[in-house]
Amino acid sequence: MRTLITGGAGFVGSHLAAELIARGCSVLVLDNLSTGRYENIEALEQAGHLQLVVDTVNDPQIVDECVKQCDAVFHLASAVGVRLIIEQPVRTIESIVGGTDVVLRSCARYRRPFLLTSTSEVYGKGMKVPFSEDDDRVMGATSKRRWSYACAKALDEFLALAHWYESRLPVRIARLFNTVGPRQTGQYGMVIPTLVRQALRGQPLTVYGDGQQSRCFGHVIDVVRGLADLMECDAAKGQIVNLGNDEEISILALAERIRRLTGAASEIVLIPYEEAYGEGFDDMQRRVPDLARAKRLIEFRPTRGLDQILRDVIDFEKGR
Repeated sequence: MRTLITGGAGFVGSHLAAELIARGCSVLVLDNLSTGRYENIEALEQAGHLQLVVDTVNDPQIVDECVKQCDAVFHLASAVGVRLIIEQPVRTIESIVGGTDVVLRSCARYRRPFLLTSTSEVYGKGMKVPFSEDDDRVMGATSKRRWSYACAKALDEFLALAHWYESRLPVRIARLFNTVGPRQTGQYGMVIPTLVRQALRGQPLTVYGDGQQSRCFGHVIDVVRGLADLMECDAAKGQIVNLGNDEEISILALAERIRRLTGAASEIVLIPYEEAYGEGFDDMQRRVPDLARAKRLIEFRPTRGLDQILRDVIDFEKGR
């Protein structure tokens, strides 16, 4: 089986490529390397298991050629990270919505199974915890750039499901909750690699807001196994499925745990959101997934807790 991964040179995409290759697939990666890195997939390409096409998902001709060659499509190409979203909102919206439309049109033309990686951001400022796939969403004002990503990904979901409803194109949607692990960059505001690098360098650990906002972090190895299993699951067609870990922790407690695991003497510094992202920044207080649907469809259960996730990231950063 030959599989296309858009954004396959990125953090999650490169781990997914390795997982699919381990399952006997050959992999074609389409990535413009704007946020992905060649070094993430270099060993896989040199071993002959993977082919890389360096181009954008917004080019219909390139996408069509790639989709035509493959039996299934994982669509991961997207703007990533709060900082990038705040600083480049036009790129965020155009790359997400435009790219997904292009890929879906080719999948519809050749009837290729399609899996969209969406995000827990689409739940917005919802207060019902844990978040279930059919819950109502609560979005912030359109004047807040922070919500452009969430709304763009929600539109992606609507578009994918429209193809399912109209033509029964086999689409699946995975909402990822803070996927972390080795190879993740902190360049665009990802909290765990940023805090780990600060701790290892003896720098202050920067926590935004009051640090009481809480998140759940899923190990990338668990998540990519879930993605691969969803593509193989017939019952997941036309479904939205949360993937991640439901172990919740505040960001302040996360910084304290990283400081303990690294043995750092760094102080923890609270930075107002306005100083980090500009005036009027919005955030959600909690983000916890309901994993019942994933357990029912693919028997999904996280195998790595937060301490293991942090140790893996710490070990990776020490070896850089």
